[in-house]
Amino acid sequence: MASLQVLPKNNDGFDLISLGALIVRFDPGVVPFEYAQSLDLHVSGGEFNVAANLSRAFGQKTAVVSAMVDYPLGLKIESEVRRMGVTGIYKHFPHDGVRGPNMANVYSDRGQGLRAPVVFYNRSNEAAALLDEKSFDWDSIFAKKVRWFHSGGIFAALSENNPKLIIEAMKKAKKAGAIVSFDLNYREKLWSSIAKKGEVPQEVAQKVLSSIVEHVDVLVGNEEDLQMGLGLKGPEVATHGKLDPASFFAMQATVSKRFPNVKAVATTMREVHSTNRHDWSAVLWYDGKGYQAPTCSLDIYDRVGGGDGFASGLIYGLLAGKSPEESLRLGWAHGALLTSYPGDTTMATLPQVEALAQGSSARIQR
Repeated sequence: MASLQVLPKNNDGFDLISLGALIVRFDPGVVPFEYAQSLDLHVSGGEFNVAANLSRAFGQKTAVVSAMVDYPLGLKIESEVRRMGVTGIYKHFPHDGVRGPNMANVYSDRGQGLRAPVVFYNRSNEAAALLDEKSFDWDSIFAKKVRWFHSGGIFAALSENNPKLIIEAMKKAKKAGAIVSFDLNYREKLWSSIAKKGEVPQEVAQKVLSSIVEHVDVLVGNEEDLQMGLGLKGPEVATHGKLDPASFFAMQATVSKRFPNVKAVATTMREVHSTNRHDWSAVLWYDGKGYQAPTCSLDIYDRVGGGDGFASGLIYGLLAGKSPEESLRLGWAHGALLTSYPGDTTMATLPQVEALAQGSSARIQR
């Protein structure tokens, strides 16, 4: 693995551009859906979350490239994108008033204690699945300096066209000098939904995701993502709990051999004691060396988006020229803070993130 070469900051360009699906997440809080009388609405999407976090908490200039349906839910999403300081670059679709196309809906309660969160989807006739290689003018998008490009495995799993779109964008990004990152986010349900009759969903995912990762500099994914999503097999290593990074680090030789283009691999690590109590850490493999963040105990308010919070903090550190260890700690700290807020995107400030990364506590700030 070699070190990342990040372009210098350019006020006329973007620090990061994300490509992915924008969604609405409906949240009844700790009440199970069948008993809910009201739902909170959160605008989300893994790729958007990273762009929003980098904009709001870290002061970076970001954009999201996505599908947009011209109907009230689309207007709500566009408004939230603007509120988070993110530039929207959209392929617009008209709504027929009855069946779509639609902005996807995700339903997720928070669970409580020993009762786990429940998540289910309605991605029927989703506009983001209708995107293809001709949906965006990437030469125009990358005409101004773009320092970082990000996408993810959930978006890749929405249709046969989306991986081709991702790869086309990554090629253009690399040509423009941007760092390319990808969050594997392997989801069995999504790959099963697009696998053709007779195909094995996991084999479909591995073929598609491997073709994408061939163009990636920074990979976000845990051991399960690497194994299930890419078909990589790690050596047998004795581990001592879910916070032991030994097996993750041992797999990196396999990653380097299969994908010599990948310069860094990172992921969060958590030991779940209950829905609301997690032990939290994170790891980074960069330039042939492993790094581990501290371990802390989290009192979870809403765990959705914690991984995207980690990715955005890590990316900020690398964009800002921080050391690998500092970048990892920023990701770890921001991901931890994000779980203390409602919704999927950040309410943290940079000083709060930096303070936690440097070892501050939750004592009252006077």
